[in-house]
Amino acid sequence: MFVFSPGSLVTNARITSIVDQISSLTLIETAELVQSLKTRLNIQDVALPTVSNVANVAVPASEATTPVEEAKAPEKTAFTVKLEKYNADAKTKIIREMKNILPGTNLVEAKKFVESVPKTIKENVTKEEAEKIKKTLEGFGATVILE
Repeated sequence: MFVFSPGSLVTNARITSIVDQISSLTLIETAELVQSLKTRLNIQDVALPTVSNVANVAVPASEATTPVEEAKAPEKTAFTVKLEKYNADAKTKIIREMKNILPGTNLVEAKKFVESVPKTIKENVTKEEAEKIKKTLEGFGATVILE
């Protein structure tokens, strides 16, 4: 059994080879590797608690930030588009549009998709693409939610 501790050398040649290969990857390739491993190993993203030493430091009142400034969240860049419901009289138009929106989908699959609402249409899309899909489907009488 091999126990790894800081400063110890990895003696397994296979592990050393993998570490060498990973070390030579670019930042983008490393991100792709992490995503591939998460997918293959079915690893979910977990938000880790952050520790802040700022709370232990006394700040003069004139330099303190207001709660409003601290509460600002970064602007969202990836959206999930969900089809919540639709008007029955516009069902065929929505099915045809879903066939166009979802690549590789035939009419039968699009019909099953529409009939199983609420359902996620696309995930991790840009704001512009999400707004375009929402506007198109709402024009046919569907209710679409962006998350």
